[in-house]
Amino acid sequence: MTGLKIENVSMRFDLPDGGAVQALKDISIDLQPGELLSVLGPSGCGKTTLLNIVAGFLAPTAGQITLNGKRVHGPGPERGMVFQQGALFEWMNVRENVGFGPRMKGMAAKPKAEIVNHLLDVVGLRDFKDKAVYELSGGMQQRVALARCLANEPDVILMDEPLGALDALTREKMQGLVLKLWKETGKTIVLITHSVEEALLLGERLIVMAPRPGRIHK
Repeated sequence: MTGLKIENVSMRFDLPDGGAVQALKDISIDLQPGELLSVLGPSGCGKTTLLNIVAGFLAPTAGQITLNGKRVHGPGPERGMVFQQGALFEWMNVRENVGFGPRMKGMAAKPKAEIVNHLLDVVGLRDFKDKAVYELSGGMQQRVALARCLANEPDVILMDEPLGALDALTREKMQGLVLKLWKETGKTIVLITHSVEEALLLGERLIVMAPRPGRIHK
């Protein structure tokens, strides 16, 4: 396990009028396995763009991402994403959402059910497994999203302001849950946030980004 390496990554978006926006410039980060990194910065500094590149949703215009020595060329199960909103499948209940990844892998019903039940216990939603997504609060939906991410057993969990839309009390509980999951699973986590307090509370390391072109300030 050699960890996650972001090497001299830049991203430019070409505009229809012939102009261009330099979203990121020469970003380099080296994460060891099991590290929790907070990324803090103002809106428009390229935090989400960087996360989307690591996830494989975008290809950088320069530089590269490697995970455990293998270059990232697109999305993969070794990188899990938790979005700002739950991004859950509305037509599935809680249990089906969490079990989606294992089902796509062709896992047998019994081990899949064991994984789903265990993760729902971990996030405190065992009694809600048959509920529809729309019946859950925002905080509960984010717990389902976390469990769904963990069900794929990723090496790296990418979190794009997953607690930003929650009220203060729910956010505090979810911060505790993120720390608990990180300590218990040993996953590498990259957390993007606008909150200085949250970045300091959760991150082993903290990177502050400067706005356009997005770059590491400190």
